[in-house]
Amino acid sequence: MRGNMRRLLRVAVVAVALAPVALSGCVGISPGFYPFSAGIFTPVPIPPWVSSRIEDRLQNTNDFRTVIMPPIRPGFPEPLCEDPPDDAAVVRALPAVTRGVPYVYEDFRDNIQIVTERLVDKIDPPRFFPVVGWARLHHCHYKCTVYYTETSQSDYPFPYKVVKPRVQVVYIDKDHLHLEPGGSPEAQQQVTRDVTGP
Repeated sequence: MRGNMRRLLRVAVVAVALAPVALSGCVGISPGFYPFSAGIFTPVPIPPWVSSRIEDRLQNTNDFRTVIMPPIRPGFPEPLCEDPPDDAAVVRALPAVTRGVPYVYEDFRDNIQIVTERLVDKIDPPRFFPVVGWARLHHCHYKCTVYYTETSQSDYPFPYKVVKPRVQVVYIDKDHLHLEPGGSPEAQQQVTRDVTGP
């Protein structure tokens, strides 16, 4: 009985002595072992451009989608392209600024001015589009001229700052579809009500 008690006491002392080491995550044999001591909470360095690329991919999903509009009413003039691209869409269409290393090499665009011109505004005859049905394609093409000041600068190892005026041209298509219902005027009115809502 005394031998069993001594053995149990030794096991308890060894367990108490090794518990901090085993639970700290520093030993590869512990069940909660992680290569870094903070486990899943270990900070992972991520370059700052990763978050901007994720935002670009997830935020502006409608930039390249084709809008489906209600039918053109008979007896009314054909609609015009009156929705030019906004400044944010034009800036997103520009080539990306060079990713630099802070204080070593950086590029900036300042004093941005955008001039938008409508180049094409025409409506094709009705034709069948898969998934949509019969519709007319309304071509709206814009030429966007962007005037800006490009600044390239570095603080290390040799400080410099170069400022140049730049001009870039971006062509943006904002084509959309107008549904083309067939049949009676009641069917056309029903399609218009379905598309525009109650």
